[in-house]
Amino acid sequence: MKSFVVIGLGRFGTAVAEELYALGHEVLAIDRKEGCAQRVSEIVTHTIIADAKDESVLQSIGVRNFDGVIICMTDIEDSVMIALMLKDMGAKYIIAKSQSKQHSRMLELIGVNRVVFPEQDMGVRLAQTISSRRALDFIELSPEYAIVELPLPNVWQNKTLAEIGARKQFGINVLAVRRGEKEIHVSPQAEFLLKHRDVLIVVGKNQNIRK
Repeated sequence: MKSFVVIGLGRFGTAVAEELYALGHEVLAIDRKEGCAQRVSEIVTHTIIADAKDESVLQSIGVRNFDGVIICMTDIEDSVMIALMLKDMGAKYIIAKSQSKQHSRMLELIGVNRVVFPEQDMGVRLAQTISSRRALDFIELSPEYAIVELPLPNVWQNKTLAEIGARKQFGINVLAVRRGEKEIHVSPQAEFLLKHRDVLIVVGKNQNIRK
């Protein structure tokens, strides 16, 4: 179990806090709005109704004792100010939500460990998914590489992975095969036999996946 502080309980912050707690971690959630704090009070370990821009608030919870702090503020000035204070207090690992490239650059200069663009990332994922006639889901690893879910092509039915030669023919690797709602085969071997309605989870260069 790890411990995290989540600052800002909008939709993104609430989702992060809830999922971390569901995964078995200790979560302290902070928001200056009483309604936001109360909304998550039953799905996290602790909640505090306070303004995280107040240095005494961050000092009182001992941020350096937590494994990570996630800044989910929408206001750029508030986000940068809190990041500065967290760095000064010796927070171990800081993640911050960014609103723009300029905001991201400021956070990186401060020394934030990881900057995320939830809306942009989701937009890229959606665009990539709907632009393909076959892709069921898309996760961008970098501008060149991605992990994609693909329904099994008809010509690959009843063939083994060795027979289809995905790596040799297309330059992609099959990470897993999903069969039905509950069955998934991770790192399938060369002799794994593919069946009708299987879903392939593959990784590779975007151009190879499109091919």
